[in-house]
Amino acid sequence: MSPLHTHLGFFLLLLLFSLHNPSCSAAANDTLAVGQVLAVGEKLVSRNGKFALGFYKPALPEGIASKYGNITSPGWYLAIWFNKIPVCTTVWVANRERPITDLEIKLTQLKFSQNGSSLAIIINRATEYTVWSRQIANRTAQAKTSMNTSAILLDSGNLVIESIPDVYLWQSFDEPTDLALPGAKFGWNKVTRLHRTGISKKNLIDPGLGPYSVQLNERGIILWRRDPYMEYWTWSSVQLTNMLIPLLNSLLEMNAQTKGFLTPNYTNNNEEEYFMYHSSDESSSSFVSIDMSGQLKLSIWSQANQSWQEVYAQPPDPCTPFATCGPFSVCNGNSDLFCDCMESFSQKSPQDWELKDRTAGCFRNTPLDCPSNKSSTDMFHTITRVALPANPEKIEDATTQSKCAESCLSNCSCNAYAYKDSTCFVWHSELLNVKLHDSIESLSEDTLYLRLAAKDMPATTKNKQKPVVVAVTAASIAGFGLLMLMLFFLIWRNKFKCCGVTLHHNQGNSGIIAFRYTDLSHATKNFSEKLGSGGFGSVFKGVLRDSTTIAVKRLDGSHQGEKQFRAEVSSLGLIQHINLVKLIGFCCEGDKRLLVYEHMVNGSLDAHLFHSNGAVLDWNTRHQIAIGVARGLSYLHESCRECIIHCDIKPENILLEASFAPKIADFGMAAFVGRDFSRVLTTFRGTKGYLAPEWLSGVAITPKVDVYSFGMVLLEIISGRRNLSEAYTSNHYHFDYFPVQAISKLHEGSVQNLLDPELHGDFNLEEAERVCKVACWCIQEDEIDRPTMGEVVRFLEGLQEVDMPPMPRLLAAITERSHI
Repeated sequence: MSPLHTHLGFFLLLLLFSLHNPSCSAAANDTLAVGQVLAVGEKLVSRNGKFALGFYKPALPEGIASKYGNITSPGWYLAIWFNKIPVCTTVWVANRERPITDLEIKLTQLKFSQNGSSLAIIINRATEYTVWSRQIANRTAQAKTSMNTSAILLDSGNLVIESIPDVYLWQSFDEPTDLALPGAKFGWNKVTRLHRTGISKKNLIDPGLGPYSVQLNERGIILWRRDPYMEYWTWSSVQLTNMLIPLLNSLLEMNAQTKGFLTPNYTNNNEEEYFMYHSSDESSSSFVSIDMSGQLKLSIWSQANQSWQEVYAQPPDPCTPFATCGPFSVCNGNSDLFCDCMESFSQKSPQDWELKDRTAGCFRNTPLDCPSNKSSTDMFHTITRVALPANPEKIEDATTQSKCAESCLSNCSCNAYAYKDSTCFVWHSELLNVKLHDSIESLSEDTLYLRLAAKDMPATTKNKQKPVVVAVTAASIAGFGLLMLMLFFLIWRNKFKCCGVTLHHNQGNSGIIAFRYTDLSHATKNFSEKLGSGGFGSVFKGVLRDSTTIAVKRLDGSHQGEKQFRAEVSSLGLIQHINLVKLIGFCCEGDKRLLVYEHMVNGSLDAHLFHSNGAVLDWNTRHQIAIGVARGLSYLHESCRECIIHCDIKPENILLEASFAPKIADFGMAAFVGRDFSRVLTTFRGTKGYLAPEWLSGVAITPKVDVYSFGMVLLEIISGRRNLSEAYTSNHYHFDYFPVQAISKLHEGSVQNLLDPELHGDFNLEEAERVCKVACWCIQEDEIDRPTMGEVVRFLEGLQEVDMPPMPRLLAAITERSHI
């Protein structure tokens, strides 16, 4: 090979390497004039240096690159990106569906035609093959203006073609990819019928068309999945004006990262309807995107953390987008990793999941048994408290649950069944959109029976369904017995050493007990009487040998369940109070994690407030429950050796004993704050609807997050209704926010109109007004304005006067809009 060829090859290699991650240098022009070309390795840079346009090839993030180094992007793209940010972030991509290969990129250029009529990416061969192009509208006499026409990358990140200053013949802002920048219109033109549609990208290294789209049109903002087509979140123009914009304004003002420089705006006139947001800080960087999970997200660049921070998302629950986790998966919105495969299913492509593409979902570990001449050996695994999959088939002949199960087993293609309201439903295709319901808005508690091969059934379920084995070899019995004898001493010796959790022995003779799994299995009759279930596991009723009635929480063994287990043992093993549920003991054997509590015969508060099968609580009982919960929280915050923040106060976590005295339960999200500190940084999240506004900004929290949640609970106690009522009607999303009504009625002096109709007017008006005032103080947006729980106790007991609370800014904005 000649030296010339060697140097040329080396030069091309260096060129490709330099293009893989766009350079941050600003030594380039912002304009492409008529007849000019932009070659590979060159770029346009906006005058402020903030944005650059050029050819690039997406690269793997560092963490994924070290794990899956063999994954590569489909090719090269013409894109606009943030030029001064070290994390390569594109804001617009031209050839999303036609990537340029490594061989083609050497001959590729962006060309502005000689007459100014088109902008195109071409592969410079004999035919000049066009990869992407945009024809320029002939709005003026093209012959006179072509020489003045140019393509310019503006300081806003908008690529425009203009022949007259500020008159755009074409602009990239009118063809968004998956995000919008400040100053970009998101909406439609009623005259030209131009609709700006955002479409998510496929994954982290493929900007191609993904499964989710968003558009603002005649019906409002619509989010939908493209295949299969399903609208899963909508806001009408009225809701945009009255609810979403005030909500977003308030949240941006409360967040330290956005306060004062990000301003949303909604315009609807005879010519246009669009949403836009502005940034008054030129040095800041932000964007609104439709994420690969199907959510709209506002992201801000954090200079301190050198990363993008997500400060706002709609819909707030990541499980709302249709089929966001793919087939045969379960979505849990309260978990950081909200997608997981169903029992005995595995990720079809772990690499794609790492790249945020879960559309392929999960597959069975073991094929189903479907013999032609005998009954199937398959069994059903129970998944409780879920939203059932999409597209069920109704079986009219199956009039009982057993017949429903038989109907599913008799069909080789049946994957699951459910028996709901005396009706049998089966699923023959992929199971899509299965959501775990453990947040307070989830009123449905449906049960799905997932069909599995017998060998894949969890052990506890197998024991219920498989016949008892008649004979076991003597050698096996002897071997097992010998092993148990060897382990018994070790277990006894380490009785109070549980999985790294330190137990506190400051309770005298009432210390918590380490139970054996077999004892708890016997006490609960093999976990047969379920009291309830949630995101971390299920709770069962049991009776100890001394006739003590207990409630046993069996955690699911997942990483999140392990964290909850440690938090509960560490917190409840440390404290005792009449208004805190008592932890009797625990079990920690292998992967089994169980917690044993005193049993509360009247269940949780939500059953009596919101469900018809609960007892109607009179006013005096409600008032005493409110005071009892306040005392319990005051003890946690102010009287323990370390301040304990519960982090998840809601009616489901308030249990009632026989006399309806309340006890705070479920300390799985609790956080500890040393007395020398005022805040603690935690990744835990509470339940939406009770979540303090400061959670949204990601700052370190204080006990005031519990105060906010308690205020929301107070409003539900007096009204007997959910604060946040959500509904999906005709593919439309609606919600009713009760605190708006509550504080308005309080200011009007008509608190009696807020009281639960089940009270039939039998209540103490003075106490009701006091409780409502306390609740509205507790839900103030600024945590400084909220009282401490010690003050709340004194307010509720009537030992300290309560002033009229101000209207929170967000509620004021919503109230004002609703009267326009």
